[in-house]
Amino acid sequence: MEEIQTRKAELGLSPKPIDSAELLSEIIAQIKDTTNEHREDSLNFFIYNTLPGTTPAAAVKAQFLKEIILGEETVAEITADFAFELLSHMKGGPSIAVLLDLALGNDEAVAKQAADVLKTQVFLYDADTTRLQDAFKAGNAVAKEILESYANAEFFTKLPNIPEKIEVVTYIAGEGDISTDLLSPGNQAHSRADRELHGQCMITPEAQQEIVALKEKHPNAKVMLIAEKGTMGVGSSRMSGVNNVALWAGEQASPYVPFINIAPVVAGTNGIAPIFLTTVDVTGGIGLDLKNWVKKVDENGNVVTDANGDPVLEEAYSVATGTVLTIDTKAKKLYNGDKELVDVSSAFTPQKVEFMRAGGSYAVVFGKKLQTLAAETLGVEAPAVYAPSKEISHEGQGLTAVEKIFNRNAVGVQSETPLHAGSNVRVKVNIVGSQDTTGPMTCQELEAMAASTISPLVDGAYQSGCHTASVWDSKAQANIPKLMAFMNKFGLITARDPKGVYHSMTDVIRKVLNDIT
Repeated sequence: MEEIQTRKAELGLSPKPIDSAELLSEIIAQIKDTTNEHREDSLNFFIYNTLPGTTPAAAVKAQFLKEIILGEETVAEITADFAFELLSHMKGGPSIAVLLDLALGNDEAVAKQAADVLKTQVFLYDADTTRLQDAFKAGNAVAKEILESYANAEFFTKLPNIPEKIEVVTYIAGEGDISTDLLSPGNQAHSRADRELHGQCMITPEAQQEIVALKEKHPNAKVMLIAEKGTMGVGSSRMSGVNNVALWAGEQASPYVPFINIAPVVAGTNGIAPIFLTTVDVTGGIGLDLKNWVKKVDENGNVVTDANGDPVLEEAYSVATGTVLTIDTKAKKLYNGDKELVDVSSAFTPQKVEFMRAGGSYAVVFGKKLQTLAAETLGVEAPAVYAPSKEISHEGQGLTAVEKIFNRNAVGVQSETPLHAGSNVRVKVNIVGSQDTTGPMTCQELEAMAASTISPLVDGAYQSGCHTASVWDSKAQANIPKLMAFMNKFGLITARDPKGVYHSMTDVIRKVLNDIT
């Protein structure tokens, strides 16, 4: 218990989320001991402070919940129904294995409850779906029922629609383009996997308190961070930047998973940087192009310029901090009261609305794959549930290098002409990479998605070591060996020896080539 509480005293933060099997096993022992002085705290840590997915702690938690459901263990505060609810929030990996054990078991009542939970899950991998397929082929009725639910994509269709009206209160995060380094400073990269700790570095402590104050003053509105007269999210630290925005201004993804927030609302006078917007989609968030400053024109329609020859801007409407606005997701307009301010239809394409509804783009990607597999297993045609692919092609227009790569790897395309920017189709990926400064966070995300190994469809995967090669400080020395060991076990080529045998890189290119060859 002292291990968990240490950072509260030293850093003023909440107990660090638990990912250790050893620590959670000790906590479970204290829960079982009804006379233990730390039992109440241990219950809270077990229920509310354990990381899900494929963390070692998740495996221990899932197994204990299974024992409670089967009556092998009794915890007054955790009924069988509550145990199922907790399993439903663990996203995949050990929790799915436990749910399959229960669904395919001999207790009909337990099997039904487990099946009902499984029907809501999308993070299933080959080992999981193979168990379902084998059980179905053996005549298991529960397996058939689950597969039928998957084939109809009920994990998506039974989700509530996004609200028709979303109230937001504005917060000017900065004037001009806002770099991701403002949201997630590079010099704090070492803490990116520790969501609460890393959140302390977003913008400034004063800004964080201003956001909190806006939330308290407008409890029914979401705080919308804005790049006034600029573009939101330029730069490379997009995932950690979005994570921080979501931490301060988003929604908690699950009441049982600490500091993992989703669905932030961000905006910019000139919109959102494309790769940042894609990452907003990952969290089911909203990114608005405000167009609230426009170029001033004279009576002849000519653009007015200043002494430097730059266009003079004039305000089309105000988004000053504290302004309450309404997003009409059906009309796809932004309003101040009854006054229409701007069309925001680009933020609410059918695909983006699906991401918002599902709580993020990953759930949609996994859901499509799961629906297809289930339909093929049953020998039926999958109903059209998701929005069709968006294919944009401009006759006579050339292709950028990125568009050429995109077209070469696009799958299921109907268009006979090359696709251009703005298209939204599935692509085949055969090479993937991970950056070392965000590596620990990437590990955490892989665990959260219940991934345990690289796909056999991938030709190569690489974990870089380039950023920490030149800054081999104490924090890098603590984080990077763990990262390399995790990624090596996951199946990636690593820029550092996963066993820490060779020294830090000084010549990045040479070392990369050495590792690959």
